[in-house]
Amino acid sequence: MPRLGARGEGWVALQLVLLAATAACALLGPAWPRPLRPLLGPLGLVLLGGGVLLALLAASALGRSLTPLPRPSAQGALCRRGVYRSARHPIYGGLLLIAFGWSLAQTPLALLPSGALAAVLVLKSHAEEAWLLERYPEYALYRADTPARFVPRLLRGRGASAR
Repeated sequence: MPRLGARGEGWVALQLVLLAATAACALLGPAWPRPLRPLLGPLGLVLLGGGVLLALLAASALGRSLTPLPRPSAQGALCRRGVYRSARHPIYGGLLLIAFGWSLAQTPLALLPSGALAAVLVLKSHAEEAWLLERYPEYALYRADTPARFVPRLLRGRGASAR
């Protein structure tokens, strides 16, 4: 997986460009067809709100370990509390919910950069996990115990750990 900079700065730049493109498309793109608006508008706003909440909860759980860069900071610690008990990259999940929610609330055109953002965040999370494994050997166990990558699972299936 490419690291795109000593601390992954290139991943952050790609992420910011795609978030800006999503916002621009949402503001400038054509509206959804009239029959879809009553369904997609509220659904999009719910997703957007859920994304903001998820990102804020995740940022709060990280505390001083929070960094926009995928390489962990020297003073950081592996976080397994809060929403990190259920998802390994909930801030990315929050960003995706925000992007797709805004797209659904506004215009189909915004789905294009939102989809590209999803691809970038999947790749960025792989690069980040390689760095996390280097820094925290216990990350392998955490990853095995926390199968959700971006959004915490609301319902656990049979056989899932009750921790």
